[in-house]
Amino acid sequence: MYLDSRMQVVSMIFKDRAVFDPDYVPEQLLFRDLQLRQLKYCIEPALSNNSPLNALCLGPPSTGKTSTIKHVLRSAGELGLRYSYIRCPRFKEPYRIFAKIFWDVFAQQPPSTGISKALLMEKIWKRLDSPLIVVLDDLNFLSQNHVNEILYEILKAPDEFGVKVGIIAAATDIRFPVKLDPFTGSIFHYTEILYPIYDYSEIREILRLRAKLGFYENCIEDDAFERVVELAHRSGDVRYGIFLLKTAGMIAESRRSDKITLEDVERANEGESIPFLVKILSALNSEERAVLRIVYSHNEISTGELYELICREVRMSYRKFYNVLEKLERLKLVDVVFGEKGRGKTRYVYPRFDTTVLNKALEMI
Repeated sequence: MYLDSRMQVVSMIFKDRAVFDPDYVPEQLLFRDLQLRQLKYCIEPALSNNSPLNALCLGPPSTGKTSTIKHVLRSAGELGLRYSYIRCPRFKEPYRIFAKIFWDVFAQQPPSTGISKALLMEKIWKRLDSPLIVVLDDLNFLSQNHVNEILYEILKAPDEFGVKVGIIAAATDIRFPVKLDPFTGSIFHYTEILYPIYDYSEIREILRLRAKLGFYENCIEDDAFERVVELAHRSGDVRYGIFLLKTAGMIAESRRSDKITLEDVERANEGESIPFLVKILSALNSEERAVLRIVYSHNEISTGELYELICREVRMSYRKFYNVLEKLERLKLVDVVFGEKGRGKTRYVYPRFDTTVLNKALEMI
């Protein structure tokens, strides 16, 4: 950084620092054309004053669900369509979610006291005079009872109040639909939109585009950029690569350099890996963390040995253990692979992160 003639701070690294912010959505979303088309198809009826179609976006973390949804919502807003975007981890109870919908639709705070959820919903539906898109992002962070309650209340509104409302929901659990109760499942008709994980080359191109938008030309050395790609792929999360680009750029700035070096990236990785893991680990309950601790106390462990060890600490059915292991793999905290054991085959579980780093992150939760 330096001071220009007007005594303003000018960066030699960052062309646009906002490009690396977590909520930034680029104009061009790579490798998600199909998902964008499917989402646009679901909201198109609202342009003709008809009910939007429901959509359920399913895929592991960091596969573009939120970005594609926000991209489509941006276009919808420009066309005058009404929508309410809700990040479910922030609004964990049905009343708070419907209060957010009330605010988004009418730009008014609902009464803070003296009004029930049923009355609040009635106020929303009776005043709604145009199609509405309700986005429930990270829906799987809610309790199953709350999920069923919220979906059911929105889905029955068209029949009870004659409103035109559609749901766009996003979840990381591919088995999410089977967890809906029969009443909700019977009326939740949706377009299923699947988000596969990005491969190594796709991660490289996504990060290359982000660097092109956010950095000045040729300010990051090739080996530094490739290290960011490698670390992002290892973590299974493009967002981590974006965090590293930003942090490495800030480190280079702090030493008044116009180049981001491999050393800057290594320092960024050392400083960013723990807070990055804390965000992921906060989604785990105590039993899931217990399984994770056992995995990270071994370089390699079979699923049978792991189950035996966890049962010494907590009571857990094998079905629940299987679900926990599947979640840890889905969050890219462990790798589960088939291997030889005696005359047969079994599954082995491996840590994905440095054990010391993960344990430090667990201590911070």
